[in-house]
Formats: sequence, C-alpha cells, structure tokens
Amino acid sequence: MNFKQNQKINQVTEETLVIGMDIAKHTHYACFVDERGRVLKKSFAVYQSHDGFQIFYQRILKAMKEFGKTEVLVGIEPTGDYWLNLAYYLDDLGIPLAMVNPMHVKRSKELDDNSQTKNDRKDALVIARLLKDGRFSYPRILKGMDAELRAGSTFRERLTEDLNAVKNQMIRWLDRYFPEFTQVFPKFGKMALAVLQCTPFPIDLVNRQPEELLALYREVEGLKSPQRPKLIRLMQVAETSIGVTEGIEMAHIEITTLVRRYRQLEQELEYITSRLTEIVKTSVEYEWLSSVQGLGDVTIVDLLAEIGSFSNYNDPRQLLKLAGLTLRENSSGQHKGQKRISKRGRRKLRAILFRVMIPMLRHNKAFKRLHEYYTNRTVNPLRKKQSIVVLCGKLLKVLHGICTKQTTFNAERMMKDIPCLEEAA
Repeated sequence: MNFKQNQKINQVTEETLVIGMDIAKHTHYACFVDERGRVLKKSFAVYQSHDGFQIFYQRILKAMKEFGKTEVLVGIEPTGDYWLNLAYYLDDLGIPLAMVNPMHVKRSKELDDNSQTKNDRKDALVIARLLKDGRFSYPRILKGMDAELRAGSTFRERLTEDLNAVKNQMIRWLDRYFPEFTQVFPKFGKMALAVLQCTPFPIDLVNRQPEELLALYREVEGLKSPQRPKLIRLMQVAETSIGVTEGIEMAHIEITTLVRRYRQLEQELEYITSRLTEIVKTSVEYEWLSSVQGLGDVTIVDLLAEIGSFSNYNDPRQLLKLAGLTLRENSSGQHKGQKRISKRGRRKLRAILFRVMIPMLRHNKAFKRLHEYYTNRTVNPLRKKQSIVVLCGKLLKVLHGICTKQTTFNAERMMKDIPCLEEAA
C-alpha cells in the first residue's frame, strides 16, 4: 500500500467498491459508494457477531458483482476497541481496512446537507466519502510479538495505576489513624507492610517489648530481619500519636485488605514485567536498542509495544508524526505564529519518550552534550523542557537508524555526525 496523499487517491479507481462503516459496540452501520462518492447501497446494519460478519461479507461480494467492481476498500472511524474484531476478520479475508480521523468526520459531516444532525447512518456515508478523497491511513494490525507486547504493556500500565490507587488509600488511612507512621517509614517497604499487617494502630505498639514485636514481624513472609532502630523510633512516635481511636474494628479490616491487595499487585507487576522482558529479548531489534545508554528493558518493551518494529517505517519522520512531535504554527499575513508540537499522535508514546529522556541526559554522553548545546547556544537558546522535547524526536531518529542499519549505538559517532557539537567542541 502507498501512503502519500496522491497515491492514496489513485488507489480508489473505477473498479473499487468503497465502504464506509460507523463502529459501535453491538451494531455497526455500513454504506457502499463508488469512486466519486455516489451512493450504491444506503447505510445498513452490521451486527457484531460471526453471523453478522458473514452476512456483511456476502453483501460485499453481491455488490461487487452487481456493480462490476473488482476491488474493495473498507474504512472505519476507530471507536474504542470495538473495531478490532472486524479488523482481524477482514484481514483474514484479505480485505484492506483503512481508518479516517474522527476529527475529519466531525468537521465534514455538514458538507452534504448543511445540518448538524449526527447519527450512525449519516456517519457511515461521511466516512465513505472521506475514503474516496484519500483522507485515510492504514492501521497496523498487531500479530505475534507485537500483539503480545501491546497487550502486556497495556495490562502492566493498568496494574501500575491500581497499585498507585491502593497506595493512596493506604496513605489516607494512615492520615486518619496513624499520621506519624510516615515519619519513620516514608515508603511502603517490606517492614512497613509487616507493621501495618500486624500492628497497624499506635495502641498496638504502646507498652510492648521490641523483641516481642520483632519476633512477630519475622513471621511475616518475606521479612527475615526487621530493623530494630526503626521499630524503636516508631514506638516513640506512637506514644504521642494523634490518630483517631474510633471505628477501630472496621479500620483494621480496611488496612488488612489494602495491605493484602498491595502485595498481590506488586507480585503481579513483577511477574508481568519479567515475562515482557523475556519476550522482548527474543526480538531482533533488542540487541540494537539495548546498546543505547539510559534505555532499559522496560522502556524497550513500552517503545516496541507502541511503535512495533522500526522496519515498518521507511522514514523517521513517520515516527515523529506517530508520536505527535511534528511542528505546527498559526501564521497569517505579517503575523508569524509560534511553532509548537502538534500533539496529534500517540500520547503514551510521547510520555514514554519524555520519561526516558531524563535518565538519558545523565547517562548518555551524546544526548547530554546535545542538551547542553541547545540550552546554552548564543542564537535562539531553548528552555530545558523545549530541549527535552527536541531530543525526544532525535531519539526516535537515532533508534530508527540503528535498527534499520542493524548496528549498535555509538555516542562518539553521533557527536561527530552533528556539526554543531563539533563546532562547540
């Protein structure tokens, strides 16, 4: 498939049956048009089931025979995850699937009838006419390792969110019943969890011997040697605690449940991370990506989950557009607008790049030098955040280069390839 605008327009010929589909959870709507946007079949329902897909396929074959078409192009507006079942079904049949931008559908739905009316039948026709104008893109149907990494990375992100939610609930509980606890245990380590499991209230620590409590904590799984100095400090602050002393029974049930859930989520996170790491190490590109200083295994998993194989992209500018890092400006006449990144791309990918750039500025000599140059140059120096955003795009270009050329990262070579760094040196 070709991806340039004119080439996409040329793909829709007189022999092409263009199908626009509005996706929903249970009932989709499809509309058949020709290469000029003339309606061949008005919008009809397609049910989200095997029988519904089979009937839809038979209607496609019937329409192709009736109108003398030899090719077909199906276009959708992505809605949640509901389009995935249809996408894999069409992929098995060898029918190409294209996507139109939901913003394009929203802004072009009034062109035909000059009405703000919006419904599924109308949207299907709008999508079909966007297709025949070449205003579409081809989604990447995930298979094999790509599908495993995407599903695993998404699940790990949800587990992390759940863990943070439980952590916040535990902090809220401590603020009510034992606010001095965080003075001794600022983080929820093994001993902190053991204390919350066995003696969560200040009254549980008062008038008890340290040896007795240490022996109690040793019985907790995973804690072999609890720290006596921290226990002594905790017993001291417990004597003057201002924690609430009412509702103790239900509060004890609550903190016990929270501690158990926290440990379970930690174990699940550790397991899913280790499995994802094992999977990504079998990737051909892992050898080249792991050679970049500051790029860890977890980051490589997240990058490949969002991007897939770098060999799928002919030009690194495709990656910049995917991440929403392309520049935009709003200029007119003599007014020259300020350039900003478009942010029209994968938000999670931008977040990953930004997070990984912070440690890379400490551990990667080439990116550190480039950051210093951007922020200290005499002409148009960038602010630190601006420099980091620019370096995110640079990182994508570097990763694309080393993966497509199948070579390891070389910081010295990278600095030699950038003239401004040579001049600054």
